Amino acid sequence: MAAATIKFLYRLALVLSVLLTSAAGIVSNTTLVNNGANITDGETMVSDGGSFTLGFFAPTGAPTKRYLGIWFTASPEAVCWVANRDRPLNDTSGVLVFGSARGLLLLDGSGQTAWSSNTTATSAPAVTQLLESGNLVVGEQSSGSILWQSFDHPSNTLLPGMRLGKNPQTGDEWSLTSWRAPNDPSPGDHHLVLDTQALPAAIVLWQGNVKTYTTGPWNGLRFSGIPEIASYSGMLSVQVVVRPDEVAYIVTTMPDAPFSRLVVNDDGTVERLAWEPVSRTWNVWMRSPRDLCDSYAKCGAFGLCNSATASTQFCSCIDGFSPASPSQWYMRETSDGCRRRTPLDCSNGTTTDGFMVLGGVKLPDTDNATVDMSATLEQCRARCLANCSCVAYAAADIRGGGDGSGCVMWTDGVVDVRYVDKGQDLYVRLAKSEFAAGKRRDVARIVLPVTVSLLALTSAAMYLVWICRVRGRATRLAFLQAAERPNSDEAMIDSLSAPNDLGDDDFDLPFVSFGDIVSATNNFSEHNKLGQGGFGKVYKGMLDDNKEVAIKRLGKGSRQGAEEFRNEVLLIAKLQHRNLVRLLGYCIHGDEKLLVYEYLPNKSLDSFIFDAAGKHVVDWPTRFKIIKGVSRGILYLHQDSRLTVIHRDLKSSNILLDTDMSPKISDFGMARIFSGNGQEENTNRVVGTYGYMSPEYAMDGIFSIKSDTYSFGVILLEIISGLSITATRFTGFPNLLAYVSMLTFVNLLRHGAYGKMIRQLIWWIQPFQGLVRQMKFYGASK
Repeated sequence: MAAATIKFLYRLALVLSVLLTSAAGIVSNTTLVNNGANITDGETMVSDGGSFTLGFFAPTGAPTKRYLGIWFTASPEAVCWVANRDRPLNDTSGVLVFGSARGLLLLDGSGQTAWSSNTTATSAPAVTQLLESGNLVVGEQSSGSILWQSFDHPSNTLLPGMRLGKNPQTGDEWSLTSWRAPNDPSPGDHHLVLDTQALPAAIVLWQGNVKTYTTGPWNGLRFSGIPEIASYSGMLSVQVVVRPDEVAYIVTTMPDAPFSRLVVNDDGTVERLAWEPVSRTWNVWMRSPRDLCDSYAKCGAFGLCNSATASTQFCSCIDGFSPASPSQWYMRETSDGCRRRTPLDCSNGTTTDGFMVLGGVKLPDTDNATVDMSATLEQCRARCLANCSCVAYAAADIRGGGDGSGCVMWTDGVVDVRYVDKGQDLYVRLAKSEFAAGKRRDVARIVLPVTVSLLALTSAAMYLVWICRVRGRATRLAFLQAAERPNSDEAMIDSLSAPNDLGDDDFDLPFVSFGDIVSATNNFSEHNKLGQGGFGKVYKGMLDDNKEVAIKRLGKGSRQGAEEFRNEVLLIAKLQHRNLVRLLGYCIHGDEKLLVYEYLPNKSLDSFIFDAAGKHVVDWPTRFKIIKGVSRGILYLHQDSRLTVIHRDLKSSNILLDTDMSPKISDFGMARIFSGNGQEENTNRVVGTYGYMSPEYAMDGIFSIKSDTYSFGVILLEIISGLSITATRFTGFPNLLAYVSMLTFVNLLRHGAYGKMIRQLIWWIQPFQGLVRQMKFYGASK
């Protein structure tokens, strides 16, 4: 009965709202207004199809400020155009007058002009109409010629049919400017324009005089940095028009497509929104900037940004270049960019330079580019080589498929390059010697395996004799030499079978054939890939016994070399604990090195605690469980195993979670074993991940069990705060430690068991006692 009553009341309210809207004013159902008419506050003009409404409104949170605007009828908060952005009315006495000498005239209660369309005076009768497109048009009644239209004066929204660009003949520009705030339509700091100074055209977002984002140049189908355009190409037609009187970006709607709009928000983001009539919500089709790599020139000149490499560093240098300021890059300040390793050879009209193909990228900023749409790509290459200032080229138009057509050439430098879905090929100019080095490596890959294979036949017999005589004295050097020689599987396996630092002569870890691994992973298909990192890639597989496994395939250029591979095989095989990941087997095939682990479906800890959705899965009891499990694993390594083991690379991404969210420590490639009474060692080879390293290890190479304890403390902070030690968001703080000390845990430090745990944690890992005292004083003052 209650449900039926509610439904009846809802329908009654809907009918009443329609009736009230119809009676709101004389002009409410009129879309064509003659000279002399007006609209007062409370009256509206609605387009023929009812999609748009013109009238007075007050932004949410600012009820005393009244503006004349156009909004989407079904969603009144979606204001598309505002007349008096700079001069709000202070009451409801405003009136819009049609057909004055100045066209449309907005007057306040005292008769003062708050806004005018400044329409050119005409003796012919004029009419004003709100079109179904959302365009408010003033035109001559007899000829139909347009005297003024709101589409020529955008606010912060671009509707289908509007233009973003410029008229080169008159200098008129069509651009978007954000609101000052969500409740303040006055012009804000963010300005979206089509850059017509250089072609191909690109859309640029400015904050004041600072360029903050570009879409990449237009390539005939889309802007090279906005792959999302391809996803809605069946609903919206997107084009860049280049004519003597117009260079403009124009979007038109396909039949039956949902209504959409492009908005520049007051926070500096640009969104393509589409209306969902059933749920009555706006769905986000595109948002820019989408990530850190979209920040303009994030990696500087000749830098390359990759949003998938957050575990190392977003920025790298294009092949053939190195950081211009290594110390700044070390501190993640990469705006200085990169410089050539080898100067170009260009003199007397001749050159030996060549081009390297950089595939799948957003093309560079076109401020220093030139375009020739009639040239072929081969002609483009020749022109670039003939110009000593030319550093890169690309196809200007990819609509024809293949390598594309047209020619864009960049001189002096390239900036704002990043990897992106559906990216283009960029041809970067390099000195001949850079290619010679690559060719030498290619030759070595062919010649060395043949030579080593012959030597291996002789060495195998000698090795068997040697292993019988000196069994028990296998050295790390022997393993390294075997590991680095292609096609030396036997030597590698024998080295793993040799007596090891744990004191065992027997080694019973199963060897898995390469063929079985290929079959288990469906030939290392992308569908089976679980993830990747600096070491290589991890695949999910199913062995013959129907057992799910995770297979780590070490990359050929992996940071995990032969010594680390041997460490991981021996340590995980011999150190058995429920909070250490289980190694089920290994494989060595030519220069392929693979490890077979138990499969843990919940992946790594960082995929939960740093993910906006995943962090809600791990509640406080689960986080406590993870913390205790990790601590048990570390205690076993440091105290309860036969020898003391220092992990040296403890971090959130190396903590894996099983189906019960129990943690397991993984990645023992960097581990060290302490024998006897050893408490501390020194190394010149500092490995691990900065941020998780203790200061004495990162700066002086000194490591001990305290190094792992420091890393454990950082992981604790990350688990409790949900923030990454490597995050760049801590404005005004050097890192997560300082951020947590000063702000995040002020209340927790004062109350409860978690506060006690955090206070102890800060004392464990904070080397600067002054900061801790400052934190305690700050907490006590609350």
